[in-house]
Amino acid sequence: MSLPANLFAPLPDARDDEVFSELLKRPGCRIERIVSQGQATPPEQPWCQPHEEWVVVLSGAARLLMEGREFDLKPGDHLLIPANVEHRVTFTDPQQPTVWLAIHLQ
Repeated sequence: MSLPANLFAPLPDARDDEVFSELLKRPGCRIERIVSQGQATPPEQPWCQPHEEWVVVLSGAARLLMEGREFDLKPGDHLLIPANVEHRVTFTDPQQPTVWLAIHLQ
């Protein structure tokens, strides 16, 4: 039996580095919470993964660049990142934590 948990409490300090927390892992699916505060993906190191990833911003603000388009993301905004597509985070709010929920579909 699992106990209730809260995505916002406690939030780790992400001012120095993003914090990735695996919440659930099952065959074909991994769910993680990501906490960012001022980080961005270096332009020379975009992400490109062999599986789809669905992300939603729960709090804060971010921008994500994918296939030449930049998307402004605010709480409630979600996006499907297709497999094998280069993408990168170009902005997360430096003044407050940005909390993401990411679902990796393998």
